[in-house]
Amino acid sequence: MYQTSDKCIGCTVCISDCPAGAISMDGRKAVINSLCVECGVCLRVCPAGAIEQSQTQDNSLVCSSCPIQCRIAPGLSGACKRYINDGTALVRGRPPVFDTEISQNTPSAVITTPLMTAVGAGTNYPCSRPAPFIVSQCRDGIDVVTVVTEAPLSYSSVILKIDTNAYLGEEGDRVYRGRTQVGMVNPEEYGSKMISVGGANQLTGKKGFTVARTITELANGEAVELTVGKEKKTKITVQAGKAPFIGGVEERKMRIGCGSATIGLFAAKMKEAVDECIVLDHHVIGLLTEHLAGEAVGLSWSGVVPNARKSSRGRYFGDHGDGIGGTSLETPAQAIGSVDMSIAREGQTILVINTTGEIFALFRINKDGTVTEIEADRAVLALVRDIQSNCEDALVSVLYNGGTGGSARGGVCRAPLALSKAVHSGKAALSIGGAPAFVYPGGGINFLVDTGKVVNKAFTWVPTPATVAPVEYTMERSDYEKMEGHMDSIRPVDEVKKEWES
Repeated sequence: MYQTSDKCIGCTVCISDCPAGAISMDGRKAVINSLCVECGVCLRVCPAGAIEQSQTQDNSLVCSSCPIQCRIAPGLSGACKRYINDGTALVRGRPPVFDTEISQNTPSAVITTPLMTAVGAGTNYPCSRPAPFIVSQCRDGIDVVTVVTEAPLSYSSVILKIDTNAYLGEEGDRVYRGRTQVGMVNPEEYGSKMISVGGANQLTGKKGFTVARTITELANGEAVELTVGKEKKTKITVQAGKAPFIGGVEERKMRIGCGSATIGLFAAKMKEAVDECIVLDHHVIGLLTEHLAGEAVGLSWSGVVPNARKSSRGRYFGDHGDGIGGTSLETPAQAIGSVDMSIAREGQTILVINTTGEIFALFRINKDGTVTEIEADRAVLALVRDIQSNCEDALVSVLYNGGTGGSARGGVCRAPLALSKAVHSGKAALSIGGAPAFVYPGGGINFLVDTGKVVNKAFTWVPTPATVAPVEYTMERSDYEKMEGHMDSIRPVDEVKKEWES
C-alpha cells in the first residue's frame, strides 16, 4: 500500500477522492491504512506530492479487470467494488442478475405500433377539444386505440450526435446560426461530439423564430450550417444521415475506439507489424507495449514515452486541439516524447497512427534515441487498412427532444395524470411520427426520438414560437376508457383511411 510523507499539508483532498476509504486524518496529517488497494488516485490528486510507495502486502492479489490493477488484500474489494479477495482468488462481488429478476414497464407488442401516425393530422386547439383523430382497430383479439395530434411544443430541442474526433469547441461553448445563438456544445460521447439546439429558454428568447426554424430543419433532415465558439471560429455543416463537414472538410470515418481501445482490438496484429505503436486520440492515447493488451500478446515496455500525460498502464491523456485525432499534436513525430535507450534498441520501429487509421507514420529508433521516419512496409500498411476497414462511416444523427406533458393531454383524455401514468407504466405507448420514443423517467411526458426513424418531413414550426411534432398515444381500449378518454370521438381506422383515400 501507499504511505504519506512529511510533505503532507493536511488538505484532505486525498480523503474525499479515495474510492477505497483508506485514508483518514491523524492530527494534521493524512494516514493511509490497510484498506489501500494501490489504485493510484491519491498519488494523482495530492497537490504536495506527499504520497509514496511502501511495502506491498504479500498476500494481496492483483486484479487485471482494468488498467488500474488494484492490489487487493484478503477480505477487501478493489476500487470499483466488483471483485473481492476471498483469501485464495478474486471473486465477483455480487451474483449476476438474470432476466427473471428484471422488472420493466414495457408496452405489450399489441400497442407498440400506432394504428396511424399524426403526420398531417393537424391540431385541435384549444386542447380541451378531442384530438384530430382517435382511431380503433382489433389486434390479436384486443381492441386498440390510437390518439394522434400534431402538437406545438415550446419545450423542444434537438441533440446532434456528430461522429468526429475533430475539435469543435469546449463544453458549454455557444452554437450560432448566423448571428443568432441557437444552442451549445454538450459533453462528448464515445466517438462523437454532441451539440444541443433549442430548448425552452432559446425558443422563448428574442431570436426564437430562428431557433424553431433550425430545430425543424434539422429534424426534417435538411442541411444546416452552424458555427461554434464565442468567436464563431469553427464552422460545421450538419445533416441527419450524412457525413459532417468540419471547417469545410468532410469527415470520412468514425473512430474504432479511443487509443487504448484500438490497441485492445489490434494488439496481436500490431505485434506482428511493429515494435511499438502509439495510437493518437484526444481522450486516451494508447501505447502498445506498456498496455495490458500488449502484455497479453507477449510484449514488454519498449522504452518509448508518448508526448502526453500518463493515466494508467499504456493509457495517456492528450491535450485537445486542432491536430491529429483532436489532439494538439500537429505531426506524428510530435507524438514521440522520448526514448529510453537503456531499454529500447537501435532499429526498433514505432508506428504512430490515429484511431481511424487515416493519418499514420512509421519511425525507426536511432542509436542516440532520436527517431527517423521511414517508409511503411506491407505489414504496416495491412495493419492500417485493417484499422480503417473496421471504422464506421462518420454520420450526423439528430435526436428530437420534446415534452408532451402539457395541455395537449387534454385532447387525449379528461384525466391528464392518468395518461402520464399510463405512458410511464407501459399501458400506453408513445410514438412520434410512427417511431418509438424513449420516455424520460420522473414526472411529465418528456421524450427523445431518433428523427431518422420518423416519417419523412414530419416536423413543422409555428411562430409562437414552437416546433410541431406528430404525437401518437396507443393503448388498449379498456385502458383508454379508464383515463376518461374521448370515447364518443373514436372511429375505426379503416373508415378514416378510406375517407382520405377517396
